[in-house]
Amino acid sequence: MDQELVVAAADPAGVWAAALGTAGVFVLLIVLVWQIAATWRARMLAAREEQYKQLAHKYAQLLEDNVELHRRSIEELTAARQSIVSLEKKMMREVE
Repeated sequence: MDQELVVAAADPAGVWAAALGTAGVFVLLIVLVWQIAATWRARMLAAREEQYKQLAHKYAQLLEDNVELHRRSIEELTAARQSIVSLEKKMMREVE
């Protein structure tokens, strides 16, 4: 059996075949790891983009709510001003 190992080690074609096979396995592993990492990164970016979309939608809703509250406040202030003006006119009539 030792003679077979010595003969196999002495065969240059066998050494090259083993070296190419080993290199091929390493290249395959590197490509697999690279693709898994790229897929993971793409999923993370997609999840982050979805979170940004949700945040933008929530911000738009809050902005619409804020505009509605602002509009209501203006209407209430306008009504209060009209009430005060009418009260002032009434008081001025009573004073005269």
